[in-house]
Amino acid sequence: MSIEDRAKAFAKNIEGKVQEGVGEVTGNPNDKAEGKAKQAEAQVRHTAENLKDEVKKTLD
Repeated sequence: MSIEDRAKAFAKNIEGKVQEGVGEVTGNPNDKAEGKAKQAEAQVRHTAENLKDEVKKTLD
């Protein structure tokens, strides 16, 4: 996984956690849902990059 991709996934996860927290504090269910969605997207990106790394290791 490239450092850039790892950083993007990490940033998306943090962004989602903050947005979810704001939704909790303000009582806004849309912010809360969008925050959880961003966290899920970050997890998918991270998993995809890990799979790429494993395939590359296997081929090498």
